[in-house]
Amino acid sequence: MIELVVVIVVVGILSTLAAAQFIGRGNFDAPAFAQQTRAMLRFGQKLAVAQNRPVFVSISANRVALCFDAACSTTVAAPGGSNTGSNATLAACGNPSWYCEGVPGDVALASPAALMFFDAQGRPFAGTDAPGTDHSTFATLAIAVNGSAASESVLVEQETGYVH
Repeated sequence: MIELVVVIVVVGILSTLAAAQFIGRGNFDAPAFAQQTRAMLRFGQKLAVAQNRPVFVSISANRVALCFDAACSTTVAAPGGSNTGSNATLAACGNPSWYCEGVPGDVALASPAALMFFDAQGRPFAGTDAPGTDHSTFATLAIAVNGSAASESVLVEQETGYVH
């Protein structure tokens, strides 16, 4: 009988700890969103090289998006044709055919809003640089993705555009 009570108490404690992990999704959403942002930036760089034209990356407090112009009036199509993301993505981006990811509700970007682009050779440029020039004023971009207990960083290196 004592063993049964001990087992029930231990299972109760473990289930309480497990439930706390699943209630706060920020522990899972922050690393997942950081990984998605890295993949999106790499895709944008490869797309710029493949299509021989600049691909702009627009980063704001509620989304990260790929476009073919600085104003994002010409958007990059989502791989696979449709972005079936979360409600945050649909609210922040609107069009599901656009390669844009909304920041999950329990995740925050601690970095300032930024606009940058990759040129046709995959080199990073600041959003204020004119496309087609060889002189870049781009400095290393660091995006901090913070969840309730987890935090990740996404870096784009200055010279090479290496995303990690």
